[in-house]
Amino acid sequence: MGKRYFCDYCDRSFQDNLHNRKKHLNGVQHLRAKRVWYDLFRDAAAILQEEQTKKPCRKFLQTGQCDFGSNCRFSHMTEQDLEKLSAQVQGEKRLKELQREGADIPPGTIEDWLDKRAQRLSAAQNSSALLEKPAPFQYPLGWPPVQELPPSLQAPPPGGWPVPPNLQWG
Repeated sequence: MGKRYFCDYCDRSFQDNLHNRKKHLNGVQHLRAKRVWYDLFRDAAAILQEEQTKKPCRKFLQTGQCDFGSNCRFSHMTEQDLEKLSAQVQGEKRLKELQREGADIPPGTIEDWLDKRAQRLSAAQNSSALLEKPAPFQYPLGWPPVQELPPSLQAPPPGGWPVPPNLQWG
């Protein structure tokens, strides 16, 4: 069968040899998937600057969909989206200025980060022209079955292990 190459961007694998790998890495599908992946991590200022230079997409404004998706050369953002993005950029600028001045700013919580990530991923899925990935495999509830640990690996009881009388200090 031979070695196989798995592309994380495209979520597919193929026989690994020089010809196949070069063909895949230069392919349109791979380049689009790679661009979508890196677009997830762009900062808001770069996105805002790019979107402000684009004209609105007529097809997207009329129907709410565009055949080109994330590859469209026109903007799919509404005025409200641009205002939100602009406010986010201003907030990030103020935060950077405060950090430069040495102000004591509490770090964001993991919940904030997860919320932002979920918003970014949902926005990417809405504008992405790529097919949706199937849900990842999950083990059924109760799997693997719970096993009793041998006494040597069990945690001590809350009061500690009982000491036999013959080992106690007098």
